[in-house]
Amino acid sequence: MIKGIVQSNDTLLFEVLYDRYATLVYNKCMGFAKDEDEAKDLTQDVFLKLFVKLASFKGNSKFSTWLYAFTYNHCVNYVTRNTAKKIEKQSVDYADAENVESLYEEEEDDSSFLSMKVDKLKIALELISPEEKMILLLKYQDSLTIKEIEDVLGIGESAVKMRIKRAKDKLVTVYNNNLG
Repeated sequence: MIKGIVQSNDTLLFEVLYDRYATLVYNKCMGFAKDEDEAKDLTQDVFLKLFVKLASFKGNSKFSTWLYAFTYNHCVNYVTRNTAKKIEKQSVDYADAENVESLYEEEEDDSSFLSMKVDKLKIALELISPEEKMILLLKYQDSLTIKEIEDVLGIGESAVKMRIKRAKDKLVTVYNNNLG
Protein backbone atom coordinates (compact mmCIF):
# COMPACT_ATOMS: atom_id res chain seq x y z
CA MET A 1 0.00 0.00 0.00
CA ILE A 2 2.86 2.41 0.86
CA LYS A 3 4.43 1.97 -2.59
CA GLY A 4 1.03 2.58 -4.19
CA ILE A 5 0.61 5.85 -2.29
CA VAL A 6 4.15 6.98 -3.13
CA GLN A 7 3.86 6.11 -6.83
CA SER A 8 0.41 7.57 -7.40
CA ASN A 9 0.05 10.23 -4.67
CA ASP A 10 -3.39 8.66 -4.23
CA THR A 11 -5.13 10.58 -1.45
CA LEU A 12 -7.79 7.87 -1.09
CA LEU A 13 -5.11 5.28 -0.31
CA PHE A 14 -3.55 7.74 2.11
CA GLU A 15 -6.94 8.05 3.85
CA VAL A 16 -6.90 4.28 4.41
CA LEU A 17 -3.42 4.63 5.92
CA TYR A 18 -4.67 7.52 8.07
CA ASP A 19 -7.67 5.54 9.30
CA ARG A 20 -5.45 2.60 10.17
CA TYR A 21 -2.82 4.55 12.13
CA ALA A 22 -4.47 7.78 13.35
CA THR A 23 -5.25 6.41 16.82
CA LEU A 24 -1.69 5.12 17.30
CA VAL A 25 -0.24 8.48 16.25
CA TYR A 26 -2.72 10.43 18.38
CA ASN A 27 -1.89 8.34 21.46
CA LYS A 28 1.83 8.97 20.98
CA CYS A 29 1.23 12.70 20.47
CA MET A 30 -0.87 12.81 23.65
CA GLY A 31 2.26 11.90 25.63
CA PHE A 32 3.85 15.15 24.47
CA ALA A 33 0.82 17.45 24.33
CA LYS A 34 -0.74 19.58 27.05
CA ASP A 35 -4.29 18.72 26.03
CA GLU A 36 -6.43 16.88 23.48
CA ASP A 37 -6.58 19.79 21.04
CA GLU A 38 -2.80 20.07 20.95
CA ALA A 39 -2.53 16.28 20.45
CA LYS A 40 -5.01 16.48 17.56
CA ASP A 41 -2.99 19.30 16.00
CA LEU A 42 0.22 17.30 16.40
CA THR A 43 -1.47 14.26 14.84
CA GLN A 44 -2.56 16.32 11.82
CA ASP A 45 0.95 17.75 11.51
CA VAL A 46 2.46 14.25 11.58
CA PHE A 47 0.16 13.06 8.78
CA LEU A 48 0.75 16.15 6.66
CA LYS A 49 4.49 15.70 7.03
CA LEU A 50 4.08 11.95 6.47
CA PHE A 51 2.35 12.47 3.12
CA VAL A 52 5.36 14.46 1.92
CA LYS A 53 7.99 12.14 3.46
CA LEU A 54 6.35 8.76 2.79
CA ALA A 55 8.82 7.98 0.00
CA SER A 56 11.61 7.93 2.59
CA PHE A 57 10.16 4.71 4.05
CA LYS A 58 12.50 2.02 2.73
CA GLY A 59 10.81 -1.04 4.21
CA ASN A 60 13.78 -1.99 6.42
CA SER A 61 11.40 -2.28 9.38
CA LYS A 62 7.65 -2.64 9.83
CA PHE A 63 5.79 0.46 8.71
CA SER A 64 4.26 0.84 12.17
CA THR A 65 7.75 0.91 13.73
CA TRP A 66 8.91 3.49 11.21
CA LEU A 67 5.77 5.59 11.78
CA TYR A 68 6.33 5.33 15.53
CA ALA A 69 9.84 6.78 15.13
CA PHE A 70 8.56 9.40 12.69
CA THR A 71 5.89 10.49 15.20
CA TYR A 72 8.28 10.58 18.15
CA ASN A 73 10.84 12.59 16.20
CA HIS A 74 8.17 15.09 15.20
CA CYS A 75 6.90 15.40 18.78
CA VAL A 76 10.40 15.71 20.25
CA ASN A 77 11.19 18.47 17.76
CA TYR A 78 7.91 20.18 18.64
CA VAL A 79 8.60 19.96 22.38
CA THR A 80 12.20 21.13 21.90
CA ARG A 81 11.02 24.19 19.95
CA ASN A 82 8.37 24.95 22.56
CA THR A 83 10.85 24.43 25.39
CA ALA A 84 13.18 26.96 23.81
CA LYS A 85 10.28 29.42 23.58
CA LYS A 86 9.35 28.79 27.22
CA ILE A 87 12.92 29.39 28.35
CA GLU A 88 12.90 32.69 26.48
CA LYS A 89 9.75 33.65 28.39
CA GLN A 90 11.26 32.42 31.69
CA SER A 91 8.34 30.11 32.32
CA VAL A 92 7.87 26.38 32.83
CA ASP A 93 4.72 24.41 32.11
CA TYR A 94 4.26 21.31 34.26
CA ALA A 95 1.55 19.57 32.22
CA ASP A 96 1.03 16.12 30.61
CA ALA A 97 2.95 12.80 30.76
CA GLU A 98 -0.10 10.59 31.18
CA ASN A 99 0.24 6.96 32.12
CA VAL A 100 3.62 7.46 33.78
CA GLU A 101 2.38 5.10 36.46
CA SER A 102 3.88 2.35 34.32
CA LEU A 103 7.30 3.72 35.28
CA TYR A 104 6.66 1.86 38.55
CA GLU A 105 6.69 -1.46 36.70
CA GLU A 106 10.48 -1.62 36.35
CA GLU A 107 11.92 -5.10 36.87
CA GLU A 108 15.27 -4.14 38.35
CA ASP A 109 15.63 -2.99 41.95
CA ASP A 110 15.93 0.78 41.95
CA SER A 111 14.23 1.99 45.10
CA SER A 112 14.78 5.72 44.49
CA PHE A 113 13.23 5.39 41.04
CA LEU A 114 10.30 3.30 42.25
CA SER A 115 9.46 5.45 45.26
CA MET A 116 8.60 8.58 43.26
CA LYS A 117 5.09 9.98 43.62
CA VAL A 118 3.18 10.04 40.32
CA ASP A 119 2.18 13.71 40.45
CA LYS A 120 5.73 14.83 41.18
CA LEU A 121 7.03 12.35 38.62
CA LYS A 122 4.95 14.08 35.92
CA ILE A 123 6.58 17.38 36.87
CA ALA A 124 10.07 15.83 36.90
CA LEU A 125 9.49 14.40 33.42
CA GLU A 126 8.92 17.93 32.17
CA LEU A 127 12.23 19.07 33.65
CA ILE A 128 14.42 16.57 31.78
CA SER A 129 15.26 16.82 28.09
CA PRO A 130 12.70 15.72 25.48
CA GLU A 131 15.07 12.93 24.38
CA GLU A 132 15.36 11.61 27.95
CA LYS A 133 11.61 11.80 28.42
CA MET A 134 11.04 10.06 25.08
CA ILE A 135 13.20 7.03 25.83
CA LEU A 136 11.62 6.58 29.27
CA LEU A 137 8.12 6.80 27.78
CA LEU A 138 9.04 4.34 25.03
CA LYS A 139 10.30 1.84 27.61
CA TYR A 140 7.88 2.26 30.50
CA GLN A 141 4.70 3.82 29.13
CA ASP A 142 4.62 2.15 25.73
CA SER A 143 6.31 -1.07 26.95
CA LEU A 144 8.66 -1.36 23.99
CA THR A 145 11.41 -3.93 24.21
CA ILE A 146 15.06 -2.92 23.94
CA LYS A 147 15.05 -4.35 20.39
CA GLU A 148 11.99 -2.29 19.43
CA ILE A 149 13.60 0.86 20.84
CA GLU A 150 16.74 0.04 18.82
CA ASP A 151 14.58 -0.05 15.68
CA VAL A 152 12.69 3.14 16.53
CA LEU A 153 15.81 5.16 17.34
CA GLY A 154 18.18 3.49 14.89
CA ILE A 155 20.85 2.83 17.54
CA GLY A 156 22.42 -0.30 19.04
CA GLU A 157 21.41 -2.28 22.11
CA SER A 158 24.14 -0.93 24.39
CA ALA A 159 23.29 2.66 23.38
CA VAL A 160 19.61 2.07 24.18
CA LYS A 161 20.44 0.58 27.59
CA MET A 162 22.85 3.41 28.40
CA ARG A 163 20.37 6.10 27.37
CA ILE A 164 17.65 4.49 29.51
CA LYS A 165 20.00 4.30 32.48
CA ARG A 166 21.15 7.91 32.06
CA ALA A 167 17.58 9.14 31.63
CA LYS A 168 16.45 7.27 34.75
CA ASP A 169 19.40 8.63 36.73
CA LYS A 170 18.66 12.17 35.52
CA LEU A 171 14.97 11.80 36.38
CA VAL A 172 15.82 10.59 39.90
CA THR A 173 18.28 13.49 40.35
CA VAL A 174 15.81 16.10 39.10
CA TYR A 175 13.07 14.60 41.25
CA ASN A 176 15.19 14.50 44.42
CA ASN A 177 16.76 17.94 43.95
CA ASN A 178 13.63 19.81 42.90
CA LEU A 179 10.62 17.90 44.14
CA GLY A 180 11.68 15.33 46.74
